[in-house]
Amino acid sequence: MTIVSAYFSSQIEVKGKPLTQSKVELTPHHHPHPETSHNHVHSEASLKQIINRLSRIEGHIRGVKNMVAESRPCPEVLIQLAAVRGAIDRVSRLILDEHLNECVARAAQEGNIEEELQELKAALDRFLP
Repeated sequence: MTIVSAYFSSQIEVKGKPLTQSKVELTPHHHPHPETSHNHVHSEASLKQIINRLSRIEGHIRGVKNMVAESRPCPEVLIQLAAVRGAIDRVSRLILDEHLNECVARAAQEGNIEEELQELKAALDRFLP
């Protein structure tokens, strides 16, 4: 099994210890869902793409925080927050696409599509305003 490395430039804790500019190793995403009987499996490339986008969003948020600390004009801050929201929407779309293409398709093949769709609907109910 190949390990994917991701680099984070912010303060992240792993097992209660802070990581700064540290290497975090990721394995393919496998975990059973508590309310379902299937495993969630995603490709390393997909995980890397999503983590890279989330890392960029994280950096953008730090930039906005610095703008506020520097008392930058409110319209500039709002424009940057709109950009962050757009980036979050795009990464959310990637995750949803991955779920539909991998998890829902797998559930359809395994014959438990109803259960998977119920789980997706519950997540979308919480995600969408």
